[in-house]
Amino acid sequence: MTLSDYRTLGKSGLIVSPLALGTMTFGNPSWGSPDDVSERIFHTYLDRGGNFVDTADIYSGGRSEELVGSFVRQSASRDRIVLSTKFGFNAEAGNPHAGGNGRKNIHRALEGSLRRLGTDYIDLYWMHVWDMVTPVEEVLQTLTDLVRQGKIRYFGFSDMPAWYAAKAGALARDGQLVGPVAQQLYYSLAERSIEREHLPAARDAGQGVVPWSPLAYGFLTGKYRRTSDGGLASGSGRLDKFNPMFPEVTDQHWATLAALRQLADESDYSMAQIALAWVANRAGVDATLTGARSVEQLTENIEALEVDLPREAWSKLDAVSRPGHTFPYHIFTPEVNRGVFGGQPVRAW
Repeated sequence: MTLSDYRTLGKSGLIVSPLALGTMTFGNPSWGSPDDVSERIFHTYLDRGGNFVDTADIYSGGRSEELVGSFVRQSASRDRIVLSTKFGFNAEAGNPHAGGNGRKNIHRALEGSLRRLGTDYIDLYWMHVWDMVTPVEEVLQTLTDLVRQGKIRYFGFSDMPAWYAAKAGALARDGQLVGPVAQQLYYSLAERSIEREHLPAARDAGQGVVPWSPLAYGFLTGKYRRTSDGGLASGSGRLDKFNPMFPEVTDQHWATLAALRQLADESDYSMAQIALAWVANRAGVDATLTGARSVEQLTENIEALEVDLPREAWSKLDAVSRPGHTFPYHIFTPEVNRGVFGGQPVRAW
């Protein structure tokens, strides 16, 4: 597989590469990449056949969007690429209308993103996070209006409950409203919770799935070490401080990391490449977000698309990282299936 093995995003007509270029590192002075390096990363991605570039209004205080916009203009690639950005997180402390998913903020955020990106439309506009208060009907109507005005082509939801995305899809089915075409979700060997509800719901609704942080904030690269008391030794990375998306490292995480390291030692691939390939090849995943702080990192990530391991290796990773069952999922077993149907197993269509 290569970056030019294009596919549609869900059941939409939007055509994307299997790896999307995440640009959170662009313009970030602390752990990101300098502007000139960001530019080389961008052009390397395009030169390798990539066409899906993802940013957000809050990345580096808007600087990421500015850089992406300038790189797009310099490369004359606007018609070639899928340009996506996001709204929802607050941009002005003390002002509740500078955040959230209400109509007022969506319009404010979009106008700012269009200005910084230097474009008159967004290909894919993401709701960055469920704000827990705005009715889904208002979000859908606002985004539908923006599609019909030509300011956005498609939209998707990120980091929301599965029922919320499913409700949005149901509301859009009568043809009066446009529905989301994709979900952007945290998914990796270290965090597989979306397999319970989100992946089945997305598949049922025809929505694509775009995982973010497939390397679990760098944990799956192997740069972090376990301390004698079971904690996390400093790795000069994003887990050195408390991270609410990765609040604790469990025994299962360490077991997964050990299995990943063993496979890397036994193959020609790095731990990062194997972990990224695992996500990119999961059923229901259309495109996987990958960021980089250097051209070398990006190249390594792109080459993860070529990872070829025996089925037994993938099965080993799947088994060691499999999430525990919670109600009602522990009920849904082959044994219960046979019990329901009088001792005979029955397969779904």
